Amino acid sequence: MTLLPILPLWLYLSIAVLLLAGAVTLLIKGATAARWRFAALVVLVLVAGARPGLVGASAPVANTELNVYFVVDVTPSVAAEDYNGTSQRLEGMKSDIAALATELAGARFSLISFDSTAKVTLPLTTDATALQTMTEVLTPKSAFISKGSSISVANQLLGQRLAAAAESHPERPRLVFYLGDGEQTADAAPEPFKDNTELIDGGAVLGYGTASGGKMREYSFSSDSPGPYILDKAAQYKPAISSIDEKALADIAAELNVPYVHREQPGNIAAALGKSAPKVSSSAVDGMDSRSGAGRIELYWLFALAAFGVAGWELLSLNCAYRQLLTPAKERS
Repeated sequence: MTLLPILPLWLYLSIAVLLLAGAVTLLIKGATAARWRFAALVVLVLVAGARPGLVGASAPVANTELNVYFVVDVTPSVAAEDYNGTSQRLEGMKSDIAALATELAGARFSLISFDSTAKVTLPLTTDATALQTMTEVLTPKSAFISKGSSISVANQLLGQRLAAAAESHPERPRLVFYLGDGEQTADAAPEPFKDNTELIDGGAVLGYGTASGGKMREYSFSSDSPGPYILDKAAQYKPAISSIDEKALADIAAELNVPYVHREQPGNIAAALGKSAPKVSSSAVDGMDSRSGAGRIELYWLFALAAFGVAGWELLSLNCAYRQLLTPAKERS
């Protein structure tokens, strides 16, 4: 759940403190039914004013204001067969990209893939068909030519793309979805994601694989006919096993300031999307903050409706009290 107060945060909090203090003071002096109704009304109005909501709604018009970046691991380990049973991890990534693109229909999408290096596979575009095509042709890099990969090799390229988008359209929130297994095969420790991460307004790190791991097939031949399993020289040439590194993925999530979600099977992408709530754009211009609510299911109206109910109850109570005051006067006349 996310909050988008109708007033600047400092002003909203100041008013909230004053109203709550007044309600509590009245209850301390005497907890009458009327004062309890007043306290309930204060709480309901404040909650409604905070604009609670859930991310993941279908809002094509609002979604056109979003820039969405998919950073996808295509190292040999994504061929490991431990996703949703015995499927390859990359298949899970492709499925989730398609699901996220559907949920965020109308947004601008970019695809960045990485192995030992990172490259822009698809620049920002509203063409969902192009995203689908470029995603479908992603294949794991061949283990024979792999020189070891770093899970943060896309840091600089992603930072450049974020900066360019922020400069050209600062009002558009920028979401980053990092999809990988966290396995670091380069000799050096991964460098942290730090280039322009303050420009990220939401997203998630999606992790694939299991702790027990899975075997990987070689992709040096063709994407349609993968080769035999990759062998581990250190294990008497038995099939090599790749395991997910959730700690490394959680570290990346912390660096990007987005949640980490372990994806074990297809479907229910709304759970991941709900945790990736786009914040107010980090470079939003005056008067454009409302754009950050793209794709939200607004819940404030529930509390506003309840507040109207309490207010109606209080009016009815006052009307009854007023009639009781008039009755003795009529009898005297």
